Amino acid sequence: MIKIGILGATGYTALELIKILLRHPEAEIVAVTSRQADQPHVGDTHHQLAGRLDLRLENCEPEELADRVDCVFSCLPHAASASFIKPLADLGKRVIDFSADYRLRDCETYVAWYGGTHPDPSRVGRVPYGLPEWFREEIKKANLIANPGCYPTSAILALAPLLKAGVVAAEDLIIDSKSGVSGAGRTPKLGTLFPECNESFSAYGVGQHRHSPEIQQLLGLASGTHPTLIFTPHLVPMDRGILTTAYARLVGKPSTSELLDLLRETYRAEPFVQVVSHLPATKDTSHTNFCHVTARVVGDRAITISVIDNLIKGASGAAVQNFNLLYGFPETMALL
Repeated sequence: MIKIGILGATGYTALELIKILLRHPEAEIVAVTSRQADQPHVGDTHHQLAGRLDLRLENCEPEELADRVDCVFSCLPHAASASFIKPLADLGKRVIDFSADYRLRDCETYVAWYGGTHPDPSRVGRVPYGLPEWFREEIKKANLIANPGCYPTSAILALAPLLKAGVVAAEDLIIDSKSGVSGAGRTPKLGTLFPECNESFSAYGVGQHRHSPEIQQLLGLASGTHPTLIFTPHLVPMDRGILTTAYARLVGKPSTSELLDLLRETYRAEPFVQVVSHLPATKDTSHTNFCHVTARVVGDRAITISVIDNLIKGASGAAVQNFNLLYGFPETMALL
């Protein structure tokens, strides 16, 4: 059994992670952490876990945690995550990081979008991006994995095959995403209070969302060039799910069926990406680790539509997929 520690265990992604790991036959959760001084029982923080996990949230130092665990999942926010991860990684512990601290390839981009200084700059650019469909072999060999962002997962899985094949241009990409309110996290904020967001639909972070450089970086790797894009996220009054519609200029005159065939061939052996001919909806993937993706040709543009559960394939499910790869377990273990 792999002994697991979970950092920052009070949020939605941590709850989903715990629920998945509780049914994983090779994982044992032995520590859950929080900065709360009163160390509440995890079942009091997440009522769904009552009677299922007998642990208290604790505030411990990295070195203390390292003595008790084999692998750590960090659900801490950016900067705080790398600060805690650095000593764990120095001690040789395997870590899967949910934050953005190791996703970007250079410190300058990180500082420009996240501010401050990076707590662990020597590792930046050397950590595999945890999207198994594109980086499986690098993930298998690593001790530290940068779990992808939820919006980037939906955009990259749809657009990367078309860019890699050269059937769409890397310039003038438009990525329009809608997310459920859980994507904003569990900490109360004015904009996500029920009276504010219910029966309302709004854009946010226009031109400023921190997932923009992550999407650009990964699509650049797929296309072999520096893509230009506009990414606009929206808040939808539902609990969970992401639907991303992307628009790309065609190169040549591929048909809709040819784009679908390209996507099917790319993901033919992938257990969690389903290329569909219909227009997918967020309910199709809710509470699963699947991504459903489709494509259409409209005029001189390719339009892709992809849907994921932001808390599962966009976070905790992807993390367990990476965990399975790290330890040589079947990739689908506990996820089907």
